Amino acid sequence: MQEPLLEVRGVKTYFPLERGMLFGRGAATVKAVDGVSLSIAQGEVLGLVGESGCGKSTLARTILRLVPPTEGTVILAGRNLAELAPEELRVARADFQMVFQDPYASLNPRMTVYDTIAEAIQAHRAVSRAELAAEVSALLNRVGLAARFSRKYPHEFSGGQRQRIAVARALAVRPRLIVADEPVSALDVSIQAQIINLLAGLTREMGLTMIFISHDLAVVKHISDRIAVMYLGKIVELGPAAGVLERPLHPYTKALASAMPLPDPERERTRRRILLAGDPPSPVNPPGGCPFHPRCAYAIPECSRDQPRLEAFRSGHEAACLRLEQVNAD
Repeated sequence: MQEPLLEVRGVKTYFPLERGMLFGRGAATVKAVDGVSLSIAQGEVLGLVGESGCGKSTLARTILRLVPPTEGTVILAGRNLAELAPEELRVARADFQMVFQDPYASLNPRMTVYDTIAEAIQAHRAVSRAELAAEVSALLNRVGLAARFSRKYPHEFSGGQRQRIAVARALAVRPRLIVADEPVSALDVSIQAQIINLLAGLTREMGLTMIFISHDLAVVKHISDRIAVMYLGKIVELGPAAGVLERPLHPYTKALASAMPLPDPERERTRRRILLAGDPPSPVNPPGGCPFHPRCAYAIPECSRDQPRLEAFRSGHEAACLRLEQVNAD
């Protein structure tokens, strides 16, 4: 891999929680992200998948300093974002932007499209009025919207059009990293493919680096170069997109991949799905050892005591499992 644009080292994000709202008895901690390390190269798209509550969005927001890390470092283009002062962070935000899940909530309803995009440009660069108008028009055209729409308000657009506007706003500051947090889950199925293809095309054309978060494994496989699988605040598998979903290593990833719909009706009818017992443990009181062992069919007593680390099983393909050889013996 070439020199990484983003390095995440041992990041933990904990939230204090008080039991007993009236008297604050028995303080506890939600371990939303619990020791994540990864790196992303310039121009790479990393897919981030896992069940709801596994820490995907919290990790993304921690990387972008929307949530402060409890521990660890986030290095983007050689700068440790966790140590930047407020003014330094404001300047650095031109290098990283986020496309949020809900296009209905992420745009200011009282601002026109023009003002929304222009505000982002002016926050980081001094441009003339003519240059500003030309740049806003060019950004709208780049995301597939006509410049004549710039004087309209968000409520005058469909969900897909609003998400295009959100993408244009993210691109306005010329970022190097974009985090797309479930960017199509709030959209109609017929529109989702358009937004996915738009994001994929922009990353290629502009050389952008992207973290793409989604529950839809087929979408993640289509757009990503590599995939990281999260479970209970930890990364349990990391590798090439096709390899992770077609030849998964970790028992949890195997269960996720078995739920992906197949385009071949015959294979869909005859394949064996892996059903996990129970629900994910609470991040307030995670199990000792491997976080997945209470639901794992391969678990042995050591799994409840020893915490596995990511280790390579194939070239560029890692998983955190004490029984990696046995799980993948076939």
